[in-house]
Formats: sequence, C-alpha cells, structure tokens
Amino acid sequence: MPLLVTTVSEFRQTLHAARRSGKTIGLVPTMGALHEGHLSLVRASRAECGFTAVTIYVNPTQFGPHEDFAQYPRTLESDLTLLSGLADVVFAPRDEEVYPPGFSTWVEVGSVAKPLEGVCRPGHFRGVATIVLKLFTMAWPDVAYFGQKDYQQALVIRRMAIDLNLPLTIRVCPIVREPDGLAMSSRNRYLAPDERQRATVLYQSLTQAANLVAQGETNASRITEAMRRTIQAANPKQIDYVAIADPETLEPVETIRGRTVALLAVRIGKTRLIDNMILEPP
Repeated sequence: MPLLVTTVSEFRQTLHAARRSGKTIGLVPTMGALHEGHLSLVRASRAECGFTAVTIYVNPTQFGPHEDFAQYPRTLESDLTLLSGLADVVFAPRDEEVYPPGFSTWVEVGSVAKPLEGVCRPGHFRGVATIVLKLFTMAWPDVAYFGQKDYQQALVIRRMAIDLNLPLTIRVCPIVREPDGLAMSSRNRYLAPDERQRATVLYQSLTQAANLVAQGETNASRITEAMRRTIQAANPKQIDYVAIADPETLEPVETIRGRTVALLAVRIGKTRLIDNMILEPP
C-alpha cells in the first residue's frame, strides 16, 4: 500500500524528503473512484519520475449547485488497493485542510475556459484551476499528469501553468477506452445497463467525424449535424454540445484545413458524459 497522508504539512514533508534524495516528482491529481484511465497516468508518472504522488480529493468548488457532488463516488480503500505498487504517496485531505476558514482567493481563467464546458458549467473551471494550483503549490512537482478525456480542462491547466510561470511540465496522456469505445470515467458507474449500451454512441459519433474528415469532408457544420443525428438515434436525455474547434484555443472551426478537435457532452439518462477526438485531414 502507498503511504497515505491527510494534511498539507505531511504531504509537503514527504515530497521534500523525496526531492532531497534527488528524485523527480510526478503528480497525478484525481477525485478518486479510480479506473484504468487514472492508473495509466500513474504508470506514466512511475515510468518518468523517481517518486509518484497521487491526490484523491472530491473538490466541492468545481461542482455546480445542482450537480453530483454529494453522489460522486468516494472509494478510498479500493483506490489505495489499486495504487499499491504504483504510487509512493497518496494525499487525501479533508475540506478544511484545503479550504481554510475564510478562504476567498480564486484563480480566474481566461478565454480557453469560456466555451463548451464554460457555458454549460459556469464556475467549474474557476474551481478546477484553483484546486489544481493549490495542489501544485503543495507538491511542487516536476511533472503533472492529466488525461485527454477532459480536453478543455487540460488546456485550461496548461494555460494557467504558462501564464503563472509555474516551474513544471504538464503531461496530457491519451484517453483510455472500454473495448466498445466508451471513454473510461468515474461517472460511468452511474449508468444503468441499457444506458451503458446507449452511451457507446459518443464514441460512434466521434469515429463518424474522423471518418468523414478522412474522406475529405471539410465543412464542420455538416460533420456536427451528422454526429447529432447519430447521437439522437440513441435517445439521449440531452445534447449539451457537439463542436469542432481549434485544438489549442477551442475557437469554433467552420472549414477544416488542418488538425482540429471534435468535442461533445451528452446526457444519457441522468449521467453527463464528455468525450473528444483529434481530427486529422488527409
């Protein structure tokens, strides 16, 4: 089992000792309920760094008032078992350790946070950027690992690191998928069996977009309309967005002339799922 610490001071002392012994520090921030997607990040850190720290914290400030904060799965014991032999330390703090009484300082994020998730989840990226910056200053890692599934989040964090001159590398690792293509997510466990089957439509629509681009289609609207028709056939509760955008700025693209990214957010039953895929024209 990895060492479990619950206070900022313990976490800092542990990482300071590792750094003093000459080890590079890899950090994998998570909200727990770990799956193979998370573990792929931990393995990447273990392969590149001498010491791997995983944080497990369901951050309240990135959830909206009607979102699933109370229901979000909390599975610390099984998470620790999964991390055995992979992580050197796990930091699982209490709320009061992260947000002391009177807390009132926030990271305001810029233009890359405004579209897509920024529209659907107001305040979400302010909470994400704030907790990630706090974790960075607690750990001061050499490398921090994030997954491509949360594509916009990775862009927001990378922008924050550049803008604030943070002395670390942001590593974004590929999406890990189930055999049927569904992107691994802690929220997948919310899905009823029929919903789980219908959720594969996200990957199907993204693959459809990639195929259309490979065949020479350059009109983004035609591609997103085809994706929407595919998704609607699975009877989703709601389509929050289907978009094709610049992969660095998330500005909408009308005509595909180079590398772009397709992104979507769809509600299957009560579960909101996101996914994305890089599109490469021939």
